[in-house]
Amino acid sequence: MAAQWLRPAIASGAGEIRGMNLRSPNVSQLHMNPCYNFEFENPNSAGNSPIGRLRVEEGEMTGNKSQEYSPAALPFFHIYSPQSSLSSPTHVVGGAIPEAQLSGGDRSLRRRRSTSVTIEADPLAANYGEIPLNELQSKEISGKKWKEVKDLTARLKDQEVLIRAAQAIRAVGKKVAFVVVRERGFTVQCVLTVAQDLVSPQMVKFATRLKGFSVLHRSIGSVSGLLCVAYLFYVIVASREAGYLLHLHFICGLMVEIQVRKLYCVNKAIPTLPFNIEDAARSEVEIEKALEAGEPLVRVNQDTRLNYRVLDLRTHANQGIFRIKRQVQNIFRQFLLSEGFVEIHTLKLNKGTPACLAQAPQLHKQMFIYGGFGCVFEIGPVFRAEESSTHWHLCEFTGLDVEMEIRSTIQNYASFYLSFNLLCRLGFVRYDLGSFVQVMDVVDRLFVAMFDSLNETCSKELEVINRQYPFPKLKYLRKTLRLTFEEGVRMLKEAGVEIDPLGDLNTESKRKLGQLVLEKYDTEFFILHRYPSYVRPFYTMPCVDNPNYSNSFDVFIRGEEIISGAQLVHVPELLTERAQACGIDVETISTYIDSFRYGAPLHGGFVVRVERVVMLFWALMNIRKTSLAP
Repeated sequence: MAAQWLRPAIASGAGEIRGMNLRSPNVSQLHMNPCYNFEFENPNSAGNSPIGRLRVEEGEMTGNKSQEYSPAALPFFHIYSPQSSLSSPTHVVGGAIPEAQLSGGDRSLRRRRSTSVTIEADPLAANYGEIPLNELQSKEISGKKWKEVKDLTARLKDQEVLIRAAQAIRAVGKKVAFVVVRERGFTVQCVLTVAQDLVSPQMVKFATRLKGFSVLHRSIGSVSGLLCVAYLFYVIVASREAGYLLHLHFICGLMVEIQVRKLYCVNKAIPTLPFNIEDAARSEVEIEKALEAGEPLVRVNQDTRLNYRVLDLRTHANQGIFRIKRQVQNIFRQFLLSEGFVEIHTLKLNKGTPACLAQAPQLHKQMFIYGGFGCVFEIGPVFRAEESSTHWHLCEFTGLDVEMEIRSTIQNYASFYLSFNLLCRLGFVRYDLGSFVQVMDVVDRLFVAMFDSLNETCSKELEVINRQYPFPKLKYLRKTLRLTFEEGVRMLKEAGVEIDPLGDLNTESKRKLGQLVLEKYDTEFFILHRYPSYVRPFYTMPCVDNPNYSNSFDVFIRGEEIISGAQLVHVPELLTERAQACGIDVETISTYIDSFRYGAPLHGGFVVRVERVVMLFWALMNIRKTSLAP
């Protein structure tokens, strides 16, 4: 606690030190801090005199050129105020304050305590502090070479680097502090160590002031310093069960850190955040183990995360999730472009009452096919008025939509065409249905390439996600497994699951089928095709051999659906017949049906829900973790 004899002077808001004005700190902090810092300036100077600091604390003094003074025998000057406890406002320029001028309480305090007063003028004050707004303008920082945290490697050893990112502070005494800088999912440790002409105690104090809470904590700051390389040695001890034989494994690694020379606060965060980033980044496994041990840890629930999404996004896991989500879209785009597909952009605001958002770009994709584009795709938002509030439903998601002409190879098409036309002449088949298997072929090649690329190029992101949300690596085959709907129903029935052979699969049936496929075929990624026509839209092409089934398919990861696809009806007469069979008023869709009367090629397509792919690839089991604002 600060010296009692200073409190009256502090409370007045001003004091005097041999002709110098003294500005006190916030009075509300008087009884909280173990020491005080005061700024002073010389009013008799031209106005540009350097600002120094008066530091008052109990015990020893620290600082540059510090000289110790005692209120019992002040040889040089004295702090006073009209509200002080002195019998009269006396200003002593030299020597001690006469005993007679002190009140009884002050005389007693003089005998019991000797409190030190030090004037500190930091010559390194320009190397730290809060940056004024004008210095943030482009003209002030032009020419400076900034580094990203991810680029700080051993090759930059002994070079000066300049970075700007969010901070986390940890103090180690008065002369050492650690500043952990986080940027785009990467972190680097910066060290402040008091050293002559490099780092002052005041600089460390700036980084760790207010009893360990720093003005820099979670704020945006700039750090300049020397990059160093540290060698880390890990010793792993393994033993047999008997305990007689020990195996020592030495692992050597490299770690870079920055020896700080300059440290500035660019934009302060509020003192109390809604939750700690460390709590939000804690592993689910760690939380469960602590709960079992009877020592529960703080768990940041999903609603709190979404209410303060900007903070939640700062965790390493979320950085990885959303970067990989973008990578999924990039792989999708690059693969289809390499296959000759054309990227399109369709309308999102459609005719309605009075208007409605697009549930899917289906009609517009077909228009491009009729227009002769051959094969197209779109990456964009899709809107659904989902009634279910489940772990895998979203009212707005990112859709990867594909539409393509269906063309058989010459070798297969020749025999198919002869047999098909014979069936047509006999009256068994009315339309040329082509081979919708080509659409599934695209899905097969696309996702195998995507999984390979994610595993190879996103290893760091996978590691940080796995650290917070541990997941088993996805199992998939080089040639994707394809099962018919009838085969899937048979597997479920053999496992004791009651299911309608011409009905749809519910959530439990899909998960059970995924488990059975994993056990039998050792894969978690498979295609289920030839769905019953009854559970598919009217514009889905029926199968040639059995109209009760359709040329449609779903794709599953870990027992949950991520893709729906099909060959679509391209003949207006059949489309009309199918619509009437499904109880749809043909007049309401006459424009759609008429678009096929100008000659439409065989075509099919599919739609991928990006958020579901990301959720299931990393087994996150909650789709809200993959959406910015679900």
